[in-house]
Amino acid sequence: MHAPASAPSGAPATSAAAAAATAWQPTWNPQGFASLGPAFLTRLEPTPLPTPQLLAHSRDLAAQLGIPAGWWQTEQAAQVLTGNRLLPGSQPYATVYSGHQFGVWAGQLGDGRAIVLGEVLGEAQKETVATTDTTDTDTAAPSAPGWELQLKGAGRTPYSRRGDGRAVLRSSIREFLCSEAMHALGIPTTRALSLTGSPASIYREEVETAAVVCRVAPSFIRFGHFEHFAARGQEAELRQLADYVIDRYYPACRTAPGNPYAALLRTVAERTAELLAHWQAVGFCHGVMNTDNMSILGLTIDYGPFQFLDGFDPDHICNHSDTQGRYAFRQQPQVAYWNLFCLGQALHPLIGEEDTTVAAIEAYRPHFSAAFAALMRRKLGLPALAQTGAAATTPEEADPATPVVGQLLQLLASEKVDYPIFWRRLSDAAATGQYDAVQDLLVDGAAWQRWLSSYLALLAASGGAPDAAAMQRANPRFVLRNHLGETAIRAAQAGDTSVLQQLQTVLAAPYDAHPAHNDWAGFPPDWASSISISCSS
Repeated sequence: MHAPASAPSGAPATSAAAAAATAWQPTWNPQGFASLGPAFLTRLEPTPLPTPQLLAHSRDLAAQLGIPAGWWQTEQAAQVLTGNRLLPGSQPYATVYSGHQFGVWAGQLGDGRAIVLGEVLGEAQKETVATTDTTDTDTAAPSAPGWELQLKGAGRTPYSRRGDGRAVLRSSIREFLCSEAMHALGIPTTRALSLTGSPASIYREEVETAAVVCRVAPSFIRFGHFEHFAARGQEAELRQLADYVIDRYYPACRTAPGNPYAALLRTVAERTAELLAHWQAVGFCHGVMNTDNMSILGLTIDYGPFQFLDGFDPDHICNHSDTQGRYAFRQQPQVAYWNLFCLGQALHPLIGEEDTTVAAIEAYRPHFSAAFAALMRRKLGLPALAQTGAAATTPEEADPATPVVGQLLQLLASEKVDYPIFWRRLSDAAATGQYDAVQDLLVDGAAWQRWLSSYLALLAASGGAPDAAAMQRANPRFVLRNHLGETAIRAAQAGDTSVLQQLQTVLAAPYDAHPAHNDWAGFPPDWASSISISCSS
C-alpha cells in the first residue's frame, strides 16, 4: 500500500503552516467515472519507480487545478506524480475498453499502462457537489466535469497484456511537449500536467529509462469504451455509459428532438470533424488513429508516433509501424469517418434505427468541410464567410476560397514546400504586400505567380487587403517538429533538461517571436529526415 502524501500529525504550528502553504489536497468528485462500477474498471494502485525526479510541469494547468506554487518544490510532487504516493482521497483505477487497431478488431484492450488517480474538482464543481446528495445515486444531479488525472507509465494493470506498464523518457517527452503545444495552438487536446523521470531500466529496441506523464482531461472515455460493451452484448452497461456521457458532457442531447443516443452520436461526429479540420489545417499527423485512440469529447489523445509536417506531403506516413499507410496525412479525415461508423455500430442497439444511426454519422462530412474551410480562410487572412441561407450547388459557390485553397495545396505538395514556414512567410508578406520571400520557397515561379494572382483577386472580391494580424494569429511560427523534440530528448537523456524547458516555453506561445530561438522556426536540419518514430514507447 502507498502512504498518503499528507503532513505528519503533531507537527509544530509553524511547520504545519508551512506545510499548508505547499500542500495540495484536491477535492475529488464522487460522481466521476469510477461511480459507474466494477464492470468499467479495476481498482489498483500505481507501481512505484526508484528515485523519481520532476523534469517539467505546466504552470498554466497547475493554476487551473488549484495546485499551490510551492508544492512543486516539495519532494511530494515527484513522488505523487510518478505514482509512488497517493494524494489524500485518491482511489486509483484503470479502465477497460476494446477497439479496432489498423482497421482490424482487436478485442479487449484497456488502460495497459495508464492509471487514473481520480477526477479533481475546480471551485465551481465543488459548489455543485456541496449542494448535491451524492448518497442517492438514483436522484443525484450530475456534477459539471472536473479534471481526470491519469498517470501514463505507472505500471502494469489487468489490461497490460504482454506490456510492462511503463513508458520511456523518449516518448514521454514527446507526449508532454505536444499535449501542451496543441493546447497553445487552440487545438482540442488532453493536457499534460507533469513529466517525471526515473533511472529504472525499460527494455524496448534498446535499454532506456522510465518516465511518467500526468495526463489531464475532463474525460479519457474513448470510442473503444462503447465498442467493448456492444461487442459483448452488455446493453445495460452500454446504456449506462452512454447516459453518463450525455449527462456529464453533452446534456443538450437529453432534450434534443428524437433519440438522445442519436443526438450523442451526431454531436461526437461534429466534435470529431472539428478536431480533424484543425489537424489538417495545421499539418498534424496523429499516426495511430485506432478507435481506442479516439476521444468521445473530440480531443487529441494518445501522442505516440505523431508528427507535424515539414515539407507538405499529403501521403506522408509519420508512423514507421504503419507499413500500409492507413494513417497517412491525407487519409486522416476518412479514417475518422470510418471510426465514427464503428462508434455508430456500438451505439446502434440504443438508437434502434439504422437510418437514424447513419444520418447522425453523416453529419461529419459537411461539418468537416465547413470547419476546414473556415480555418483555411483564417490562414489566408480572409473574412469569415457570411451565411446567405441560399443552397449552393458547387463547392465554389459555397465558398469562393475553395478552389484557391485546393490549388495552393496542390502547389505545395508538388514541391513538398515546408508547410509551417510557407504559412508564416505568407502571413508576414500580407503585412507588407511583398511576396518575394514566399516565392523563394518554390522552384516553379510561374505556378506561384498564377496562384498569387488568384489569391489577390479573391482578396479584392472579399474587401481588399488580407487581415495580416489575423493571419499571424492563425499561422504558428513554432510547432513541435520532430527534430526539436529529438534535440530535447537527447539532452534530457544526457541529464540536461534545459532544452526541454526552453522548448516548452516557446511552444506555449507559438505565434510570438522568440529571438533567442529563431533557429527553431527555421528549416529542419538534414538529419531530421532520418528520425524514425514508431508505436514503440
